Amino acid sequence: MKNTTTLNGSGRYRSLILSISLFLALIGALLAFTFYTSSVIEKNTALIDISNKVANNAQSVIKDVFDIQNSYGEDINSPHMQTVLKRLDQNTKQIGGLIDAMKAGGTVTNANGNNIQLPSLKDPAALQSLQKTEAEWNELKPKVEDYLAVASDIRKDSSVQLAIVGEQAKTSSLAINESLNGLTQDVFEDSQKQANTIRLIQILGVVAILGYFLIFVFFFVRRLRESDAEALEARRETQEIMETVSTGLFLLDKDLNIGQQHSKALEGIIGTERLAGENFTNILRGRISDKDLTTTRQFIEQLYNPRVKEKLVEDLNPLHKVLLHNTSSDQVNDNRYLDFKFSRVYENKDIARILVNVTDVSDAVRLEERLEKERAQNDMQIEMLATILNVEPKIINDFIVNTKVHIEKMNNILKNPGSSQFELETKLKSIYREMHSLKGEASALKLHSFTKIASEAEDKLFAMQNQGTLSGNDFLPLAVHLDDLLSLSNTIEVLGERINQASPVAMANQQSSTEQVVSSSVTSAPVHITTTNAIDLEDDGTIDLGNNVRGLTEYYQEFANEIASRQQKSVTLETQGVNDQNIPESLATAAREITIQMLRNAIVHGIEKPAQREAAGKSATGHIKLSLENTGEKLNIILQDDGQGINFETIKRRLIAMGKNTAEEAEMLSQNQLLSALFISGFTTRDAADEDGGRGVGLDIIKDRVKELNGQLKVNTEKGKMTRFIISLPITSSL
Repeated sequence: MKNTTTLNGSGRYRSLILSISLFLALIGALLAFTFYTSSVIEKNTALIDISNKVANNAQSVIKDVFDIQNSYGEDINSPHMQTVLKRLDQNTKQIGGLIDAMKAGGTVTNANGNNIQLPSLKDPAALQSLQKTEAEWNELKPKVEDYLAVASDIRKDSSVQLAIVGEQAKTSSLAINESLNGLTQDVFEDSQKQANTIRLIQILGVVAILGYFLIFVFFFVRRLRESDAEALEARRETQEIMETVSTGLFLLDKDLNIGQQHSKALEGIIGTERLAGENFTNILRGRISDKDLTTTRQFIEQLYNPRVKEKLVEDLNPLHKVLLHNTSSDQVNDNRYLDFKFSRVYENKDIARILVNVTDVSDAVRLEERLEKERAQNDMQIEMLATILNVEPKIINDFIVNTKVHIEKMNNILKNPGSSQFELETKLKSIYREMHSLKGEASALKLHSFTKIASEAEDKLFAMQNQGTLSGNDFLPLAVHLDDLLSLSNTIEVLGERINQASPVAMANQQSSTEQVVSSSVTSAPVHITTTNAIDLEDDGTIDLGNNVRGLTEYYQEFANEIASRQQKSVTLETQGVNDQNIPESLATAAREITIQMLRNAIVHGIEKPAQREAAGKSATGHIKLSLENTGEKLNIILQDDGQGINFETIKRRLIAMGKNTAEEAEMLSQNQLLSALFISGFTTRDAADEDGGRGVGLDIIKDRVKELNGQLKVNTEKGKMTRFIISLPITSSL
């Protein structure tokens, strides 16, 4: 944790920055003075060199004059004479330029070829010596030039000029040497004085810098000790806070590494020791889902993005009340709910860290779950009460008995041994039919809690149906759903008994009678196609369920309206003989079960949506007619809709997609064969499944029930106009 003064660096370190700046300024000044004095010494040295050069050149001129005198009469074009004359001319010209440069502080070239600015002579003695040298040279220079003007011309006599130069050279030689020596001595002494001054200043500067450095170190060490004491105190206070708070606090950097300091409670909350410096994702890996782990990483990356508003991404926090699994072997059941809250920590305007606050909310979450479960149970009981109060008691009693029959059937199917894929697939289809039939009856009674559990079970069955290879263990989770359904059924039974004051003994007798009839049912007959657009399913078997069908008209109408509403369709249901005909008790349950599946199939697959119907020239509301006829020998169930009819091309495409037939084989199928395909378990013409259809089970249930009762099923259809199901169930064979 950072002290607040640390965040204001300019206030905390101002004196330190000023001290260092002054120290560097002193060093810079000393270096600048050293460079300056070095330049002065260099100029003085150059002045001495030029003075010596003038002296040497003057001596060379005098020497060359004497040499020419001694060689007088020698051929003027000889190499010796040409060299001497050339050197004499060069030195004469150079001496004048050097004297002018020394006098005015001009620029000269040193021995290394570098141009150097000579200092102006200010010492009186040096100026006097230079003036004397210049005066003597001005006496000698014109005479040398007069000689050089005629020396190269053999036609002219230069002896006179040579003699004059020689006499003047004898006179000027000593004077020039003496004045130049004095000049050199004066310049040297002046340079010596400057060097001593410079050395003294440098020593004083070094002493001042060292003294300032010692003072700086003293105060800096004292300030450092004070800062260390403050930091130690702040660290102690922070440590006390970290050891006292009951929540988990830590910092995350951009690489999702946990900071070196964190609250003591964090290890207990997370359930992991040695968190400092560890990567946050490594701590969570294996304890939350991989999806949540990836989302967490992306969420924290967005928090480090300065363009993203912090409040806008708060709702995207994937670790809000997340279930953290314990990976230790000694505390397998110590899973807990943790709530992670993330906040940005700024340095100036930059996002420096992410502060994470972790709270164990297991008790609160479990309390919410318990309250939610209780609310769900209360809502479920209210829903059941509404159903019981608004539906004919006989229908409720029949549903309870039939539910237990379905559950017992599914339980027996689960108990049956089976190891081959064929046996397991057969078991799956049988359970699927019973579950779908049970869901249909619950949906018709508007028992949504019941329907939800059955739908969840169907989802698992559907997944098993599409997973390919099956095993016995795949069926184990279904036992939980069966137990939940049985519990709900018992709840409905208890509520019904309390409200209707029904006799438990009578209910038990009804259930016993039903179970005896169920146990005698057998399925063995094959399927026969009798007409072009009709299917006959023949087999024996009966199911017993009372003969009181009062309220069935409203029951079917409400069921049809509810499905139509979910499917965004509009339908009217016309019934005939539903309440008036004498339906045998042995066929009442089967008749209602078959009717429910046919109604759902007609609304989901047959009736079009209003816009489609209007585009086809029909009324927006679809029409379905349900008729029940008792001929004495047979119970005929007829359901006809004015929908789109059966599309045989769609059936072909689905058969090809399912791998049942090739494209060539599908084209060769007759309409009877295509109609038969509709009753294949798992076959559907819908692309997506929902609560009402799309799993390929509804028509399979109808076929199965008709075969059990040794009945006959016929299908007539006309594309774009209608579809009619005619089911005939023998009465005599079911007695």
